[in-house]
Amino acid sequence: MSLFKQGRYSGYLRPISYLIDLSIINGLGVLYLLQDKDPVIFTSFISIGWILLSIYSKFYEVYRYTRPVNIFSLILKQSILFLLFVFAFAGLYHEFKIYPRPIVKYTLFCFVLITILKFAIYYLLQRYRVSLGGNYRSTVILGLNKKTIALENFFNKSPEYGYSHKKTYDFKNKKQALEECFEYVIGEGVDEIYCSISELTNSQIADIVDFADNNLKILKFIPDSKEIYSKKLRYEYYDYIPILTLRTIPLEDSANTIIKRTFDILFSSFVILFVLSWITPIIAIFIKLESKGPVFFKQSRNGFNYKEFDCFKFRSMTPNKNAHLHQVTRGDQRVTKVGKFLRKTSLDELPQFFNVLFGDMSVVGPRPHMVSHTNMYAKKIDKFMVRHFVKPGITGLAQVSGFRGEVETDKDIIGRVKYDIFYIENWSLLLDIKIIIQTFIRSVKGDDKAY
Repeated sequence: MSLFKQGRYSGYLRPISYLIDLSIINGLGVLYLLQDKDPVIFTSFISIGWILLSIYSKFYEVYRYTRPVNIFSLILKQSILFLLFVFAFAGLYHEFKIYPRPIVKYTLFCFVLITILKFAIYYLLQRYRVSLGGNYRSTVILGLNKKTIALENFFNKSPEYGYSHKKTYDFKNKKQALEECFEYVIGEGVDEIYCSISELTNSQIADIVDFADNNLKILKFIPDSKEIYSKKLRYEYYDYIPILTLRTIPLEDSANTIIKRTFDILFSSFVILFVLSWITPIIAIFIKLESKGPVFFKQSRNGFNYKEFDCFKFRSMTPNKNAHLHQVTRGDQRVTKVGKFLRKTSLDELPQFFNVLFGDMSVVGPRPHMVSHTNMYAKKIDKFMVRHFVKPGITGLAQVSGFRGEVETDKDIIGRVKYDIFYIENWSLLLDIKIIIQTFIRSVKGDDKAY
């Protein structure tokens, strides 16, 4: 089994679209509606409103397979909502003296400009894929029938959508083995796997799901009358071919990524400025008084997309060669007296707010493991690699649910993985805040597994 993800695609396009559209609505608003009035209130109100409306209307959920008519429908819906929002602003701030007719003209100008730019980006990307072969995703199809042949034809005859189809596997009469397919996916760095449910047995489907999870591959299903799974599935259409996505990850949405990253930067900056700035010298003195060695401890761990990074902590053990190999156990003689207090109160984790600020970690997420442990668990614990679809966190849902600290049995790590996957599939900012509050309460009370 491969432990490395072959390729992920950046979310730059959506943030760029946000910036372009916000520039249009604010620029035209200042020039056409405000004239000589102070623009701060208007631009703040309008920008926040546009972002909230776009999240509600799913305005930026445009994908490579989205049809132009659907894009136009999204623009029209967003424009109508935005028109009502500007009217609300004019009614709330009478001193700006913004009248109905200019509001309608302003919204119409915004609508025209945004429509032109949105379709320009959409078609330029298609030309880029066709002419230069960039921004593509490689695919394989498992199962051979009319639907999969239609999907294969769509991939091959529509290069503007950016799919590079590698191979279609036929499992009828055992012509090709599933293991052969898995080896090919790993060897060729395939990004997405498409499965025809009618061509696969239940055991084959289970094996494919496990393989995709453990190797960070995107798995999608071509639906038919066979029952699949009793979980949320997302429908998408490639041309007129329905496709099911097995696992939906909220943080793959650029808007959610921006929200979480903004929260991480603000929260970590606050902790660094108002907590670490004064508590670090105090902790450093106590660490140095008890034992020789550095104040900080640095350890390689696996993070987002399985990438290794240096995780920072206050040193809680005497310097030893096995720190990077063996996890701390109950009554571990390597832990110093100061270290016991730091670990009990979770103060040893505070330097990881620098990891958050640098972008390697998030305040909340699956806890990162030592590289040696990650390699071990990836081979023996099913779906362990799913944790690497998002950034690791200083704290997480598993940690506040009783799965913190030492992994004494496989049951501990299995429970941790289950909570981590639930968090990944059900992320929200409110869930992050709830976990942070629960973490603080546990730190004050003391956790039995914090040793």
